[in-house]
Amino acid sequence: MATTAEVGNVSAAPEAETMQLRLASGNGPITRTIRRTPLRDASPSEIPLIDASPLFSDSLADRQGVARKMRDAATNNGFFYISDHGIPAEVTDSAHEACLGFFRQGMEVKTKTDANKGILHNGYRAPGTQRLNPAEGVDVREAYRIRYDPRMDPAVADPSSIPEHAAKYLHAPNSPWESTEKLPHFKESFVRYFQASLVLARALTRAFALSLGLDEDAFDDKVQYPNASFALNYYPPLPGGSDSSGGGGDKATATLAPGDPDARVSIGSHTDFQLFTILWQDDNGGLQVLNRQGQWIGARPVKGTFVVNIGDYMQHITNGLYVSTVHRVQNWSGRERVSIAFFWGFGLHDSCRVLDSCVAEGEENKYDEMRCIDWFNRRFENMLDLSEQK
Repeated sequence: MATTAEVGNVSAAPEAETMQLRLASGNGPITRTIRRTPLRDASPSEIPLIDASPLFSDSLADRQGVARKMRDAATNNGFFYISDHGIPAEVTDSAHEACLGFFRQGMEVKTKTDANKGILHNGYRAPGTQRLNPAEGVDVREAYRIRYDPRMDPAVADPSSIPEHAAKYLHAPNSPWESTEKLPHFKESFVRYFQASLVLARALTRAFALSLGLDEDAFDDKVQYPNASFALNYYPPLPGGSDSSGGGGDKATATLAPGDPDARVSIGSHTDFQLFTILWQDDNGGLQVLNRQGQWIGARPVKGTFVVNIGDYMQHITNGLYVSTVHRVQNWSGRERVSIAFFWGFGLHDSCRVLDSCVAEGEENKYDEMRCIDWFNRRFENMLDLSEQK
């Protein structure tokens, strides 16, 4: 049985009932122990707020200061907020409006850009077609995927000169702008947002390198042609929901445990595939993070910030030092909710191994070196296998 644990300034309930949560990983199904305790908001020590403006300072010491804070967060719960990140509110506001404009269209329009042919396709995923965690049922959401295209990347001067071994992974079979001609600002909004996200993601990548005791440019070549994409998520309100907070509320508390018959999920419990994710969320709340003590905690929206979380591949290369944390969404707000996730990783043509700086004396490598495309495919296939086993 669990015992009392201090989490920041919050005491976890002693002898809490637990249950097992099964989910996919890059190494097959894994199980996490969940404490069936009331959902609460995260404390600042669990999901800290980090001022990202020093990332763009000319001072190495300033950039190292941010890197140290990122390391603390990455070795704790693997989630943190960033403020002063350099992406203007007008960029995210425009993208938010573009999202709503798309998802409020009729199904006959949205399904013209169906993306259910595969994970590397652009486009729309309809209600009832996604189940990130089979134990929690079908996700109550719609989604739209926009993959990285080097023609959107200001850092790529000539896309035609990209080496073939990298270029073959950079073009989706279909355009992300198919059937959006009735939304003239959709493409414009997301090209701007994509370009701004690329700048921020590369700055964060350099900070993560510093945080691991590496040269700041250690990963620059690996993200020259990155595996990156947007997932635009549209969450209708869960039936019966009326809680507008990011954390608790009577309904959310009553149904916080995966496996409960009425515990519908907007998106099921999962970890992200890649290095890290930069998430914009509206003010309706619903994001939940599984902390180190096995408790669900709410990542309440903080105006003007992004949420950054560690992904599986970052955990892989750091030998488990940095935590790829389980998270999910339950939209009990009673309103439609939008989030925009920017997934970021090394180019699929590249490979990486466990970093020497992450293996302490006497420890062994937990993971083998592998190509990024092989990791990505294996991670996706393991998710499908888990779904088929349900």
